[in-house]
Formats: sequence, structure tokens, C-alpha cells
Amino acid sequence: MAFIKKKERSKERFSLLLLDLEEYYFEQYTAYQLVSASTAQKRKTRGSLKICSKSVIFEPETLAEPILKIPLRDCKGIEAVEENDRNPFNEAKPAGLSIACQQVYLIKESNIVGPYRIERGDRNFLFQLEVSTKTEDVVQTLLQLHRASCLDKLGDQTAMIAANLQSRLARTTFDKNSFQSVSEKPHMECEAEMVTPLVTNPGHVCITDQSLYFQPLSGYPESVVQIVLHNVRRIYKRRHGLRPLGLEVFCTENDLCSDIYLKFYNTKDRDELYYYIATFLENHVAEHTAESYMLQWQRGHISNYQYLLHLNNLADRSCNDLSQYPVFPWVIADYSSTELDLMNAASFRDLGKPVGALNKERLERLLARYRDMPDPKFMYGSHYSSPGYVLFYLVRVAPEYMLCLQNGRYDHADRMFNSIAETWKNCLEGATDFKELIPEFYGSDPTFLENSLNLNLGKRQGGKMVGDVVLPPWASDASEFLQKSQKALESQYVSEHLHEWIDLIFGYKQRGSEAVAAHNVFHPLTYEGGIDCDSIEDPDQKIAMLTQILEFGQTPKQLFTTPHPQRITPRFQSMSRTPSQNASLNELSPASTSEDSSFEDLTEESKKLAWSNMTKLKLVSSHKIHKEAVTGIAVTRSGSSVFTTSQDSTLKMFSKESCALQRSMSFSNMALSSCVMLPEDATVVCSSWDNNVYFYSIAYGRRQDTLMGHDDAISKMCWRDNRLYTASWDSTVKVWKCVSADISSNKRSQFELLAEFEHDAGVNTINLNQAGTLLVSGSKEGTVSIWDTTNFMLLHQVQCHSGTIHDIAFSPDSRHVLSAGEDRTLKVVDVQTGMLASTVTAEEQQRCFCWDGNTVLSGDQSGNLLVWDLMAAKVTQKIPGHSGAVTAMWMNEQCSSIITGAEDKQIIFWKPQY
Repeated sequence: MAFIKKKERSKERFSLLLLDLEEYYFEQYTAYQLVSASTAQKRKTRGSLKICSKSVIFEPETLAEPILKIPLRDCKGIEAVEENDRNPFNEAKPAGLSIACQQVYLIKESNIVGPYRIERGDRNFLFQLEVSTKTEDVVQTLLQLHRASCLDKLGDQTAMIAANLQSRLARTTFDKNSFQSVSEKPHMECEAEMVTPLVTNPGHVCITDQSLYFQPLSGYPESVVQIVLHNVRRIYKRRHGLRPLGLEVFCTENDLCSDIYLKFYNTKDRDELYYYIATFLENHVAEHTAESYMLQWQRGHISNYQYLLHLNNLADRSCNDLSQYPVFPWVIADYSSTELDLMNAASFRDLGKPVGALNKERLERLLARYRDMPDPKFMYGSHYSSPGYVLFYLVRVAPEYMLCLQNGRYDHADRMFNSIAETWKNCLEGATDFKELIPEFYGSDPTFLENSLNLNLGKRQGGKMVGDVVLPPWASDASEFLQKSQKALESQYVSEHLHEWIDLIFGYKQRGSEAVAAHNVFHPLTYEGGIDCDSIEDPDQKIAMLTQILEFGQTPKQLFTTPHPQRITPRFQSMSRTPSQNASLNELSPASTSEDSSFEDLTEESKKLAWSNMTKLKLVSSHKIHKEAVTGIAVTRSGSSVFTTSQDSTLKMFSKESCALQRSMSFSNMALSSCVMLPEDATVVCSSWDNNVYFYSIAYGRRQDTLMGHDDAISKMCWRDNRLYTASWDSTVKVWKCVSADISSNKRSQFELLAEFEHDAGVNTINLNQAGTLLVSGSKEGTVSIWDTTNFMLLHQVQCHSGTIHDIAFSPDSRHVLSAGEDRTLKVVDVQTGMLASTVTAEEQQRCFCWDGNTVLSGDQSGNLLVWDLMAAKVTQKIPGHSGAVTAMWMNEQCSSIITGAEDKQIIFWKPQY
């Protein structure tokens, strides 16, 4: 439906859908059909004579008259007929065009869309062109095309027609009078075809510094199509006919259908146009990847419907290509109840299985056949998405597409899309029916379920005519059916399990051993790269293979090769059929099972308010208190005293109230790298490049204890629940028993080593999640490692950066880790799966940051503070601050007070403005 343009829904009778598949429309002439009314006179019917690569079509102006389609392969004779002039001195003039044929199609009789009527037997048609001087040219063109149609081999026919097309394109050029502005500067011109469902329309492409133009060779359906580059929001490279020749352009962010789809004759032209538009868009539109959309979806910024649309787009699915139409899942399994209970898991389909595996008995039969099958093996003989399936669902609004696909016929009435429940039952029980759904089932236009065009779609067994689709009892009309389907798609159960279906269709269970284990193996020809058509030398065999693949359907491009993370649904209780992965997810989350206290609610509100105003950060005061770069910041609970460490080897105590330096301590002549405040504000712990950890008593104003912990410089520390975590360039993170009360009471502490996390390179930074159950480390070689601190096990190791990781931190909900690297990127890793979820490239290195899971406040190499919208992958505010790289950042629990330290030896106090 999305691809049915308003113009196509108008009263215009001719369309390119009247052509055969892979047929081209070349030119048209105003002409008259001459029919003998009597021996003395001929009746003239005015209309348009259309010359196509495989047929001649005559469209009468009179709506009651049928459109005539004469296949050239069925023609016995094509010739010019001279006018019978009795004056012997006048030169004979070609008065008409005579076509003798054995078969003709009568289309839209009485202007009604329906199956074509075929008249067989010898027929003779006489046409008279309004410009009679063109008659001889038309005859020669038709004779050439007729010769192509009569060749024995399909490959030879295709080659001759292609040569004719290329000759026509070579003789014409893009008409620059079509430019919207005289100031436009053309960048490139080439030949291409505009693709719409079941149709390709050849012509000329021209791109300027302002617009993309396409000019159809035939001038139909309009003389020129213009796309203003400033309006472009998304562009995608496409496979078309299994070859990398397509380009699709969208001028909206969330629309299902694009503004233009072009197929080029070579990849070089496609790529040049793509990169030109992409370069133009760089300053206007953020590029989205599957991972960036995944992050938005996971965190609830886009709906399940929007996420599936984006994945389909990224996986080469297009509304303009019915062999690669967007695929959506069946999610509801109950089509018999009077009420649909979306809180009952039994109302839903198991999204962890392909349609073919939902029925255990049928699956056993399929597996038995699979085991006995020679290689290459496949479980399902038909696909879950194909042109026939798409039009099966859409025949009531796209009847001409169905007629085009099926040579002028509808399917048998009993095989039509008659009932939702019947279709679902057949998908569960049918021997060869494994189809999924299309996006229209979750859209807002119910017309595809209603026979509002009053089409004669045939009579079913029992004598009942095919009419509207029979809906389940829980839907009173088509609109309610769509509304409830939308609610089901966005429901808790589907949100919790949609990642399982994504694994099957777009992810790691699409291919290989995981696909076999998931009973998700289709015919090898359906997979990208399953066959190299260019390696097939025989033209007939190549065309037959392409036709088979395009009609059978194609598996989407694989987007993910590791398990897809689950969506974060903290507002819901678990509705899982089985415990599955939810238990481990809940363990990762710091959220308690009891109701949040009003104080916690207020804290959350204050955090949201602060982060929403982070772009309005105001510099309160700055103080130069060190002789080298600031490396760490720790603050007392009251906020009155600020402790900072520096590469100048000192720990400084600064009074925020008096804005004065109160103390300066030095433990060795080596740089201090970080500091941590222990509970009760009694002790500050400092790490040093001399491999030691120093404990400083605030009350006594002296060093209280020393931990000789590592074999190289200690880079970062964390403390939680009487455990001290130290990271070192000696490639380890060590976990020490460190009882805060013992240290503050001035006892001589026994630092028991509880665990040692080994790394392949020096560890530059670490961070704990809020619950203290997970630790993440970032190495000098760019590796992110996630550890379980309850059993000291490594959960994930991900190679994220191409250099040192400067800073790393969990999101507040512990679902994601953000890292900032020497390679000028910010990377997001999903904690549950270890998948790299997003990459954002910065203009320069980001040295430290704080984040709330969506927004990032970072300090860069030049001393600026940057506010990032991580979902949009862009900087929303750049705030000047330091004169050297920002090397330390502290934020209070309410996120309402920020302190930064830098290589300019200063600390700066900041506050968001409300």
C-alpha cells in the first residue's frame, strides 16, 4: 500500500503494470484505431499507441473501450498500409499501420479492473498515426522488436532488447532545461532505471549541487522527477537482481516507502552518486547503523515498529522491490477469542522460532526430509517473504500488481487472503506455507483488508464471493484489528522477545550452524552470496536462475553476527513463557524490587532536570591549584571540600566555601593518578605511578597507610562495599579487601587480595556499576573487558578502540558501557551480549566523561566540554572551558554540580542553569 502512489489510485487507465515483467516502455503516439463499420466506411477510435519492448498497447480515449495489448511474439505481420488514392499523379502516402496477430489481450473492459480477456485466433488491427510521417519509423522499430521477440533463446531475446534500449539511451541526453534553477551546476550524468514494484523505467540521471533528477526515456509517468538534496534524510545502497546496482533515497525519517529507487547499469555510477549525496548530507544528517538504531530501540527511544522498519531498510528490504519487501512477524496467536488478552503470554506466537518450526508435528516431517536430502540441504521449500505473498495480502488495494505478476489473472478464490484466522492456521499446518507478515498489518490504513474497490475476486467453494477479509472475533472492524495488532507489537511480551525473532531474520541464527539448530534453513539460492550470477555463462540459464530467485523471495542481508540484546523494559514485570534470560538481566540491574521511596523519586527527577539542562552549563569559578595536569577529583558528601590529585605528585584540599587552597600533601616524587573518597568523609585514597596506593586521613592530616599493590603504575581506582579495585599498567586489575571503618579508626589494615583480573595489555581505566556487581576495564590497546565481581569471572571482552581507552563507565541502569578512546570515538557496548552497539566519531579525543545512558558530557583534548545526544550521534553543545585537555571530571549524585580538571593545572566548577 505504501508503494501505491496517489497518482496510481487515480482514474488513469494505462500504467507500466500492463507490461510484462522486465519489459520496457519506449514511446507513444497519438493514433486512431480503424475498425470497418461497413464496406463503405470505417469507425475511428482515438487513443494512444504505445511501443514497448515486447508488445504494442493501444489505450482508447473512450473509457468504455478496452485497452488492447498485442504481444509481438504473437504477430504474423507488421507493415505500413498505403492510402488508396484514385489520383495517379499523387505520391502514395503511408496511411496506417497494420498488425496481423494470433492473440490479443483486452484489459479494463468497461473501465473495470479485472482479469484480462484473451482473444485467440487470427486478427488484423489497423492504426493511423496522427502524424502520418512517423508511420515508417514506427514500423521499422516494431519489426526490430518483433525479431527479438521471436528468437528461440530467452537470453538472445534479452540481449537484443537490451541493445535496443542502450542505443536509445545513447541517442538521447538529459534535458538541462528541466533544472529548477539556472544557477545549478551539474556534477554527473548517467543512465539508470527508476524502480517501482514489478516495473523498471529506463532514463537519464543528473545530479547537481542542488538536486537529483531522473528523466524517463518515455516521458512517463512524468517528464522529470526531482529530489532536492536538502530534503534528503536517508540513502541506502541496494542489491537489485542480486547485484549491487540499486540506490534508494528517502526524504522522510520514518516513512515506509522511499521517494526514488534507482537501478544503475554499473556499480561505479551507483557508488559515485551515493558518495556525492552522502558527502552532501554529512553536515545535515547523522548516519545511522543497525547498532545505533538498536541502542535507540533498547532504550525506548523508538518503537518496535520503527525499529523493524529501520532494520528492514538496512537489510536491503524495500517497498519498491517485491522480492525484498519489508518483513514483519506474526506476533498474535489467538484469532478465535472474543477478547484479546495482551497480558497473557499464550496470546502470542513464540518469537524464538521461525514459522515453519511453530508446529512440532509438521517440523518433525520437515526434519525427516531434511536428513535424507543430499547437499545443499534446506528445511523449507518456500520462503517467508516473496512477491506472491506480498500481493496475496495486498490484492484488494493492488489488484493490477497481482494481475501483472500472474499474467492477467487472480489466484483461485479459495487460495485468496480470505480470513486472518484461516491464513494463520495454514501458516501453522500447511506443508509449504511459512510466510510472515508485512508492515501494513501494523500500520494505520485498513483498506487492504476491505474490498472497497468492489473487485470481482472470484467465487469460493460454497458459492460465496470473495469480499472483505474475515477478521477475528476480537476485532469489530478492520481499523480495530490494526489498532490491536499495533498494541500487540508494542506489548510487553513482544518487547521482551522481539530480539529472538531478529536473531532469526536479521541476525546470527540466519545462517550456519546456528540456523540449523534453530530450524531456520531455507533454499541456498535465497541467501545473499548464495550464487554468483555473473559466473553463469549461459544467458538462458542465468535469466532462468534470476527469475527463480526473484519469484521465490530473498533472505534479508545479515545485520548481526552475535546474539541481539533484549529490550530494556523496566516498567514491566516479566511475562516470559520460560525464565530464559530475564533472570540474569535482572541481576545486572541495580533497581530494587520494592517501590522506590519518594526521596529516590525526587533524586531521579532532579537528575533528569539537570541532564535536560546540561547544554546550559555555566562556569561558576576556576582555580589554578596544581603545577601539572589534574588527574583525579574527590568531594566530601557536603560538597564543601574538594580533593584533587595531579601529575605534580600532590594531593590538594580545596575549600569550595572560601575558594582557597587549604592543604597540600605529597607521598612520593611520582605522579598521582586518581583519588577516591571513602564513606564518612574520613579518608582519601590516592593511586600513584610509583605502583602504590596511599590512604590519607582527613582528620589527622597525614598519610595513614600504604598498599604496595602492583608492578607498574596504578592508573585508576574504584571502591565499593569494603572492596578496593585497582587498575595498573602491569596488565592487571586487583580486588582488595579494604574495610573503610578499619581505616578511618586508624587501625593498621590487612589488605587481603581477593582476586586478580589478567589482561593482555596495560589497564588504563576501570569503572563499577551502581550495584557493585560488575566491573569494566579499558586497556591501552583498546580492549573493553566486563567482569562479574560476585564470582570474579570474565563476561565479555570486546576490541573497541584502535588505541588507549581514556575513560569508561556503565550507564545508570547497568545495561550499557560507554568508552572514550585515543582513536577519537565514543563506543557503546551492550552488557548482556557484549555486542558493540554504537560508534560515534568525534573531531578530537574525548579524555573523560559522565553520562546518563542517553546524554554524554565529555571533556576534549582542547579543553572544551561537549554535550552529546548519543542517540542522534551528534554534539548538541560545545562549551569553552580549559586551555588544555580535560583530564578529570566529577559529578554529584543529583547531577547538579560538576567539577573538571585539566592539563592547564586548573579545576573549574560548573552548574547547569534551569
